[in-house]
Formats: sequence, structure tokens, C-alpha cells
Amino acid sequence: MALRIVLADDHALVRDCLKSCLMNAGFAVVGEACDGAEAVRQVRTLRPDLALLDFAMPILNGIDAAREILQLAPRTKTILTTGYSDNRYVIEALRAGVVGFVLKKRTVQDLLEAIREVERGNVYLSPGISRAVVQEIMNKTTSFEMLTPRERQVLQQIAEGRTTKEIAVQLGISSKTAASHRARLMEKLDIHETAGAVKYAIRLGLIQLEQHPA
Repeated sequence: MALRIVLADDHALVRDCLKSCLMNAGFAVVGEACDGAEAVRQVRTLRPDLALLDFAMPILNGIDAAREILQLAPRTKTILTTGYSDNRYVIEALRAGVVGFVLKKRTVQDLLEAIREVERGNVYLSPGISRAVVQEIMNKTTSFEMLTPRERQVLQQIAEGRTTKEIAVQLGISSKTAASHRARLMEKLDIHETAGAVKYAIRLGLIQLEQHPA
């Protein structure tokens, strides 16, 4: 039976190209998503063997989506695709339960190799990512971890231009709770205005420049 995959990327053209490549390689793409929250919903419904997640997606980034997927569907393995090779992203992804980390500058063959390695029960990191460095600092706190997963979700929502009320609706929490998360993350980051939060989110790679509302 073909490996069943949910594919998540906010660029339709990228999804179409990846879907074609995956199907030609003998895999079954059973679901597609354009943001992290939709990817989680797809996994909850479809229970695929694998979720292939882009890191920089709207609403919920790939790492936080992977963390939620691990909780609701522990048998679904996750691979993250990203343009960021910074060790902090690799480490946080591994801690979130991601078992494959593929750099977008690599070829499709690299991605297919990652899927096959993960299917065999292995962890795959694209060539160029230092496994020695990852092992050395796995137990160290990174700046990415200053915030809780929920605070990172709220930060991403702020950077995408949503109000506290809209964030509450999007995340399924009360406005009071959303405001509390917002206040705590701003305090942790020593940021006092929305513009600063947006810059920080972009620097972390939680959003891309084209996602930020003009």
C-alpha cells in the first residue's frame, strides 16, 4: 500500500509541483493544506502516514503544527521543509517531534530520500545540517524557546495583522486569554509595540515578508 501523505504549503504552485513529484514516485497524496491549522485538521480527519509541512505557513507555522499533530495523531510522522538552516530551527523541530528536516535549496531527490528514510523509521536531516552541532546543543535553550508554543502562535497571529479578538477566534480561546498571552510574550521579548513583534516574528521566520500586511 502506498504511503499516505498530507501536503501543506501556502504556495499553490509549490503544492502542485510537490504533489506531482510525490505521486510519480509512488506515494499517495490524500490531503492538501494552505496553512498550518488546516494541516492539523487534515491530519485529524485523514490520519495519514506522513505530514509534509512547510515551516513558514500562515496561522500556524510548521513546527507548531507538527507539535499538535504529534499529540493528536502520534502515528503520523512529520517532515519539515524550510529555507532556514539555522540550528535553532532544527533543534526546535526535532523537539516538536519532526523526524525529517529538508532544506528547500536541495533537490526533489533529497525530499524523496527523506520520505523513504522516515518510512524506514529513521530521522533525516538534509546534507549541510551539522548533526554534531545538533547533538551538542539539544539540551540548551534557544531564543526560539523563549516563548511557549501558544505564545508563538499568538506572536504569529499578531505579525499577520490580526487583532486580539481575531486571534482569540482563530485559536479557539477567550479574548482575555489571548490578551494575556500577548502581554506575556511582549514582556518576555521586551517588546512594547506591534511593529517590534512583527520584526521579531520575521527574524524568527514565523512569517515571511510577503505575508505581512502592507
